[in-house]
Amino acid sequence: MNFILETLQVLLLSLWYSLESFVYLFLPSKRKNVAGEVVLITGAGSGIGRLMAQEFAALGTVLVLWDINQDGMKETARLVKEGGAIRVHYYLCDCSDKAEVYRVADQVKREVGDISILVNNAGIVTGKKFMDAPDSLIEKTMEVNVMAHCWTYKAFLPAMIANNHGHLVSIASSAGLIGVNGLADYCASKFAAVGFAESVSLELLATGKNGIKTTIVCPYFINTGMFDGCQTKWPHVLPILDPHYVAKKIIQAVLTDQVYLLMPRSMYLIAGLKNILPIKQGVLLGGYLGAFNIMDGFLGHGKKLK
Repeated sequence: MNFILETLQVLLLSLWYSLESFVYLFLPSKRKNVAGEVVLITGAGSGIGRLMAQEFAALGTVLVLWDINQDGMKETARLVKEGGAIRVHYYLCDCSDKAEVYRVADQVKREVGDISILVNNAGIVTGKKFMDAPDSLIEKTMEVNVMAHCWTYKAFLPAMIANNHGHLVSIASSAGLIGVNGLADYCASKFAAVGFAESVSLELLATGKNGIKTTIVCPYFINTGMFDGCQTKWPHVLPILDPHYVAKKIIQAVLTDQVYLLMPRSMYLIAGLKNILPIKQGVLLGGYLGAFNIMDGFLGHGKKLK
């Protein structure tokens, strides 16, 4: 009997949620108020991190900036103060170092208070074929792009759980959904970041902590310098993204509690096709879209943070 009732419940709720999603395609999503929230952004000294900080500043948040680039953070702090941030604090922190993450996190909690919106944005790319990448760079990629997420969650999630309030934002990548030739270690780290964020979100829901929201961001390559030299085969389908556009879309996703944000929109279709097409057809499509050659002109360098 339980099987019949549970199956009926799933079918009815599935129908309801499908109708709800369809309606929301035509209605503007309600935006939450984040004024006064304490927002921590890693990799805030440049690129998307800086732009997100400016967007959050305009919403009246308290900002905490982390980066390994002191000068970059100072410039971001200056810009967000001009943008209306209530308060801004910045800390030198190497997110690849677990002990340093915990030490700086404790300092933040003493000097600023509990973090209510955590944006894991810091990231690096080696841009080398797997067999050509030094072990040290592969390890660093994993430490910055995914292990740092574990340590920041460990540091700041307890307060969110206690209050049943908060938002976890993972800046991952479309390379965390689909493998790319020449980005083996980067893809591995971003796949891990996506899986980690999804799993923790489910843990929170399973324990009734539905006041803690999760947003997982998977953009195509962004024109921040991190992937300099990379070119897209079909720019109208998979454009190199403008960083200001990306930052605004991320903030919009946070304000509307959007769980997954893929950019451009074509990524939703491409990611879906990957999971349903036969393998040979998927490889054929990948070649057609340029996945085998996108890194051929790469000029970036592995220590550049986005």
